[in-house]
Amino acid sequence: MTDNFTPGAFAEELAAAGIPDHMHGWLGRFGVGALVVKMGIHFLEMSPERTVATMPVEGNTQVAGILHGGAHVVLAETLGSFSAGMHAGPGRHAVGIEVSATHHRSIAKGMVTGTCTAIHLGRTLATHEIVMTDAHGRRLSTARITNMLRDDAG
Repeated sequence: MTDNFTPGAFAEELAAAGIPDHMHGWLGRFGVGALVVKMGIHFLEMSPERTVATMPVEGNTQVAGILHGGAHVVLAETLGSFSAGMHAGPGRHAVGIEVSATHHRSIAKGMVTGTCTAIHLGRTLATHEIVMTDAHGRRLSTARITNMLRDDAG
């Protein structure tokens, strides 16, 4: 990574995270964020209505050897915030104002898939539900995030 925030400075990071080429202009100046990289989050689908990504359990566990509850929330907030940001559109951005999660089942190895689905896409608020599942489709956690949509300062 570099301190040079010119468009395209994060092209390799974006490609490694699975960001489609047509979105590199939107994210090329800042990348996907250091935490997304550290957590190993990889995007499979991206739209305001539905965003899907995977995250490895390995490297994201707590002391008992299972996926950290906070890792569930990181994945959920990442997906909901990216979806809300896409909905906000050019000249606007999303700011998370509320996130909650319920943990249903633990996981000690493998990959987690987060599927983010829009509940409400309004002019000033966007709310998404994010469901984390294991490789067998079993629900691990359910989260909900609301983002406020704001105009960029300018």
